[in-house]
Amino acid sequence: MSKTFKIAALAGDGIGPEVMHEAIKVLRAVEKKFSLSFQITEAPVGWAGIDAAGKALPDATLALCKESDAILFGSVGLPDRDPTIPKEERPERAALLRIRKEFGLFANLRPVKLPKALAHACPLRPERQGDGIDILVVRELTGGIYFGQPKKTENYSIDETQADEGATIFIKRAQRAIDTMVYTTPEIERIAHVAFKAAALRRNKVTSIDKANVLENGVLWREVVTKVARQYPHVALEHMFVDNAAMQLMLRPTQFDVMLCENMFGDILSDEAAALAGSLGMLPSASLGLTSGVHTFGFFEPAGGTAPDIAGKNLANPIAQILSTALMLRYSFDLEATADAIEAAVGKAIAQGLRTGDIFTPAETNAKQVGTREMGDAIAAAL
Repeated sequence: MSKTFKIAALAGDGIGPEVMHEAIKVLRAVEKKFSLSFQITEAPVGWAGIDAAGKALPDATLALCKESDAILFGSVGLPDRDPTIPKEERPERAALLRIRKEFGLFANLRPVKLPKALAHACPLRPERQGDGIDILVVRELTGGIYFGQPKKTENYSIDETQADEGATIFIKRAQRAIDTMVYTTPEIERIAHVAFKAAALRRNKVTSIDKANVLENGVLWREVVTKVARQYPHVALEHMFVDNAAMQLMLRPTQFDVMLCENMFGDILSDEAAALAGSLGMLPSASLGLTSGVHTFGFFEPAGGTAPDIAGKNLANPIAQILSTALMLRYSFDLEATADAIEAAVGKAIAQGLRTGDIFTPAETNAKQVGTREMGDAIAAAL
């Protein structure tokens, strides 16, 4: 009897439910084509969780995740509503960051690819695109400034003496915010191994991103990554300051193969790199933990946000969510051929000229603008 793969589908807020619907549509097509069985259970998270159960990550949703083989995630957070509750209870902190910590999902993989058919959607001139852009951003996900302690906002006083009035003291009341950036040697080592192993299956180059000229974290990061690199003699290593890396992504993105980043730098640079693929709506991601060096449980989500301004209008690009399902099949279920088939189906839909609004331009004479549902239908049919 074939295994039934249990998937927790957490659509979340904004465009999340729409793009999740299309991803599930594609998974159902995969079931038929490859004679697989997916038990897909949907549950609320984010503001949907707050509305349903009073908190961004309801107990029942977390329990479902623990009983599942993988989590397929949409997006959470609504800017208009977020300020109405304490920071600690907002979806990004109370749901997204908690899930990462709960399941030890320390390795975030974000592949950035620019299909030839979408060269027009890339903001760079053709000569900067070279023979094609293909970058894998490997981001450490459970350490650094996002999780370091102390993390707080506190009141404090400033004493100022006004010289022309003798010893008169003026007390100013103010606030200060504290975020702590912390990394340990084991945290850096394990994410570095992920990057070097990935590069060994690609083009054998790792660019490690840090700020070693200013940050103590950067000095340690560079030292540890250099030591790990000695275990991978066939993989070239270069170090690059984060500000230069941001510039180089725009000047010559084809120089990069695998970019190894700490948490905040990886967050920023992967979103910047997404523009090279035409849109955040094209960028999937996988967040993984390792057990004895083998990828097991994973969390798969599009890199974009909730986009509430277009929610419910059949305008969102579902490709990032659909490609995230391909990453789920590859990394959590070891279904490489099935993942390849989804990616090929996406490529076929793009080659046919189908475009959601974010990647459409009237200058493409053979292109046709379609909605979320139509794009999902086309990808499912291409399978």
